[in-house]
Amino acid sequence: MTTSWGFCFHLITILVALVASTDPDKNKVKVLRELKVINASNANVKQCLWFAMQEYNKESEDKYIFQVIKTVQTQLQVTDRLEYFIDVEIARSNCRKLSNGTENCVIQENTKLEKKVMCSFLVGALPWNGEFTVMKKQCVDA
Repeated sequence: MTTSWGFCFHLITILVALVASTDPDKNKVKVLRELKVINASNANVKQCLWFAMQEYNKESEDKYIFQVIKTVQTQLQVTDRLEYFIDVEIARSNCRKLSNGTENCVIQENTKLEKKVMCSFLVGALPWNGEFTVMKKQCVDA
């Protein structure tokens, strides 16, 4: 019985030593270029915003598609990827999610259906690989 307790004690000691020796900074992403305001007409910003809106509409329980009505600010930070911080105002359109095309959608003007939302997206991108990820999304009714 003492042998199994001794073994458990040694195993716990080893585990504690391993956890204590891990470097907490090892998992932090190194910032290669600090956050900088960039132009919203940048091609990569447009791609990231398009991707973020696709994800927003996919996850939204609303029956209508939301579209960007105003880009408030766009910023870029370089880490192991390009990180785009995009602040936008979006609004409910007149197109239902089930419709095939969104090219003829306009912002909802019916006061009962009108809805505006302010969103901040953080999109991680490796555009040369076609890789986009919404890393963070925060939206509040406007």
